[in-house]
Amino acid sequence: MDLVTLLAINAAILLTLFFVLWLIFQKTRDVTPIDSVWALGMVALAISSFLFGSASDDRKYLLLGLCAVWGLRLGGYMLWRWRDHGPDRRYEAMVGKAKTNKGWGFGQATARLVIAPQAPMLFIVCLPVQLGQAGPPVALGMLAMVGAALAVVGIIFETVSDWQLTKFKKNPDNAGKVMQYGLWRYTRHPNYFGDACVWWGLFLIAAETPAGIWSFFGPALLTWTLMKWSGAPTVENRLHKTREGYADYVRRTSGFIPMPPKAS
Repeated sequence: MDLVTLLAINAAILLTLFFVLWLIFQKTRDVTPIDSVWALGMVALAISSFLFGSASDDRKYLLLGLCAVWGLRLGGYMLWRWRDHGPDRRYEAMVGKAKTNKGWGFGQATARLVIAPQAPMLFIVCLPVQLGQAGPPVALGMLAMVGAALAVVGIIFETVSDWQLTKFKKNPDNAGKVMQYGLWRYTRHPNYFGDACVWWGLFLIAAETPAGIWSFFGPALLTWTLMKWSGAPTVENRLHKTREGYADYVRRTSGFIPMPPKAS
């Protein structure tokens, strides 16, 4: 199958998935599960690319396997967090503001503010596992091995940091305190750093193929989103207002790449 057809099939799968999800949101009145679908949707596109792509089998298995481990772990974690914490306040505020200021109904607000931006972003970020499986068959090289190692490090980093944060929040003695232990001692966003490592690693695996080199835009968009848009800035704005001592934590601790903390 040629590259254009493969991407068209994946786009159709993604649009169908998000349309069904939007219909479900109209019943539940809660868009929080979109965070789970962000990860699980990438697994779906990885599977589709595996079935229809023409790259070498070892590259396809490597890309699909790493994406599946990452996506199923993160998607499952986000589903658990939704069930444990309830609706995400960010989405509630976003939809509520649109209804109040613009007069939009719930359906229009969720379609324009949640579905419309996230569907194309997911498609772009997921380019490494799409283009990397599109062929032609090229044997795995050293770049792919480095990428696989980086992706594994990212998965471990993200998993451990999520576990540490969950454990911290479950302790009632930590209410109102700043999480600054474990991996969080070296970076304020170890989960985001791990996420970026996974997708830059997948890009390196894909980059050994002619089409895969163009998947650079995927991890670049993800990294920008995590560092400059809906990731770190959103979290830090809230924590500055709700956590005493957070400003000092920011002064001591790297914003993204893990580094030894500075003196207070």
